Amino acid sequence: MLFAMLLVAAPASADITTKFSSSVQLTVDAAASQATRIGSTYSSSGSNVTATLGGLTAPSGSAAATFSSGTYAQTTDGNAFNFSESFISGDAVPSNTTITSGVAPSLPAFGTVTTTAGGVAGSLDGTVDSSHTLGLTAGGAGTSATGQFVSEITVK
Repeated sequence: MLFAMLLVAAPASADITTKFSSSVQLTVDAAASQATRIGSTYSSSGSNVTATLGGLTAPSGSAAATFSSGTYAQTTDGNAFNFSESFISGDAVPSNTTITSGVAPSLPAFGTVTTTAGGVAGSLDGTVDSSHTLGLTAGGAGTSATGQFVSEITVK
């Protein structure tokens, strides 16, 4: 008696999942300013000088400090002398710095102000259709358009 064994290969099976996603991101830079207030300073130095120094008067309210000059005289006539004095008038404090609705009412006139212009949207545009085709149109200065297509294949 003959036995014949027949091996039959079963087809391989797997679950395959695919995912597709597309996105577009459009950005327009905001305008910005940063201000740094400068304080008032006074300094003096010298030799062979008799000085009744002036100086800084403390500010009141929102005003900046003020300077009062002094009186100066050579201590010993005919001898060498030197004298130096400097004053930097600081910034006054603005009386109304309340920001409402995300908009500053005005920029302070401080000693150091850095301002960057906002972007100009111009023709900035981005689209995604049902077949995941991305469309990007450049805008003006200070803008960016980013398109992304992601495909994911999972085999289990």
